[in-house]
Amino acid sequence: MDNSKFIFGVDLDGVVGDFYGAVRTIAAEWLNKPLESLTPEVSFGLGEWGIDELGGYDRLHRFAVTQRNIFGDMKPIEHAPAILRKLSNQGIRIRIITHRLFLKFSHRTTITQTVDWLDNYDIPYWDICFMNDKGAVGAHVYIDDAPENINNLRKLGCKTIVFSNSTNRELPGPRANDWFEVEKIVMEAREEWRTGTVGLFGI
Repeated sequence: MDNSKFIFGVDLDGVVGDFYGAVRTIAAEWLNKPLESLTPEVSFGLGEWGIDELGGYDRLHRFAVTQRNIFGDMKPIEHAPAILRKLSNQGIRIRIITHRLFLKFSHRTTITQTVDWLDNYDIPYWDICFMNDKGAVGAHVYIDDAPENINNLRKLGCKTIVFSNSTNRELPGPRANDWFEVEKIVMEAREEWRTGTVGLFGI
């Protein structure tokens, strides 16, 4: 890890991009159900929508990526691009860490959509890592919304912010409910890093 700069490890889906909003619209089409019949209050895996009847999450995900350009068309979470630009301008190194390459034979499409989307919304980053083991990628503080990722990172002693949504409400903080709260926590974490003090994370 480059200790000359404070590194912020940033997940994309459900944190920077409104993945659940985008996939809900696509799932309504795929399932042939009215959009309003699909609750936005989902758990990880989207079982509440009945997707297992048509092949499960992996099949829906492949359709969303290869046929509906989900990673190119999804909207950003409110304020995320602007605050990431602000953090970057403060000298914080943004490291994108995403596990989008979990389905075979769609990697080129996924990578192209991801990079084009980041550029389209002028989201700054120094590095982009497509991998499942996020703890293997050095960062001083991470943000994620997936319970499994958060738990795994914390078991490794990684300072991790929970970005709140319906999939992770049972997890303890620190958590951020919006990007203004993300900014505050990250700036506090950088100050702790600079001064060697123990603060919000306690590690």
